[in-house]
Amino acid sequence: MSNPFRKAAPLDAPHAIYRSGNFEWRVLRTYKQPSSEAKDPYARWFVAAKSDATYGSFEYGDTYKNEVLSYGRLVAATPEWQESYRTWPIGLVPTPTELMQSEDA
Repeated sequence: MSNPFRKAAPLDAPHAIYRSGNFEWRVLRTYKQPSSEAKDPYARWFVAAKSDATYGSFEYGDTYKNEVLSYGRLVAATPEWQESYRTWPIGLVPTPTELMQSEDA
């Protein structure tokens, strides 16, 4: 099975969004399929992150998957992401597009 998140998503349509306080990670790409990541404590995700330290701008780079999952709370995800990283009932979080539209309103 190939990695469904290997292709980089755009900033305005990420695979998932995690938040912790004023910190936000938008997951744009993963390097391994989810089942392989589970065996690798150093699995990385390519993210766009912003916080007060970035003055509201996004900075792009790799981060450890476990860091995002340890500190962040999932606030939006595509149905594919929810299926692959299921630790909750599917459909409880909006898609990234739905979340961003509701915040703009």
